[in-house]
Amino acid sequence: MLLWVSGAATASQHREPGDFAYYVLALSWSPSFCASRGDRDPLQCNSRHRYDFVVHGLWPQYHRGWPQFCDAGVARLPEALPASIVDSMLNIMPSRDLVRHQWNKHGTCTGLGPEEYFALTRRLHDGIRIPARYVEPARSIEVSVRQIVADFVSTNRGLTPAMISVDCGNRRDTARLAELRICFSRDGALAACGDNERRQCRARRLVLPPVR
Repeated sequence: MLLWVSGAATASQHREPGDFAYYVLALSWSPSFCASRGDRDPLQCNSRHRYDFVVHGLWPQYHRGWPQFCDAGVARLPEALPASIVDSMLNIMPSRDLVRHQWNKHGTCTGLGPEEYFALTRRLHDGIRIPARYVEPARSIEVSVRQIVADFVSTNRGLTPAMISVDCGNRRDTARLAELRICFSRDGALAACGDNERRQCRARRLVLPPVR
């Protein structure tokens, strides 16, 4: 799961921890991920837990581009991340490899330590209310991009369309929802997104496969 890259939004070679403009909380639609990956992640895709939206990551962003793989000393190494931290995140990030990778690629650029970074990730995740229709749906959901944005805006006080972006790949007709990206200021308040999130999903219809 990679951030969209174009001439307007690219990974930066500047790697000074703590130097960024805002955060993106990326929430993946787990059934779409499992369908596209062929259930290769058993913890997320073949467990007894029925996952709907899960955390892909918390990403520090510039207004154009983003830092990654910053120099945070030995703490940058995925194997240096304590198992207790990894395990504590699995109910919202159901992949040990994902938790380690997110720290290595993105967490190291926040200027926070691992405990602070994942505590902030959980706090921002827990502060977003998922509209009822998207909580463990037993059947596929079909909506427009405008409708899913409206659903989240109406369910979350202070959230506006400028603070949310929808990713579904490059399809123009019908596409699976990949993820929602919600933007926050450096101090964790909802905030308008930058240029990185301006490219919205262009599909006429979004399909959200049911949870399993």
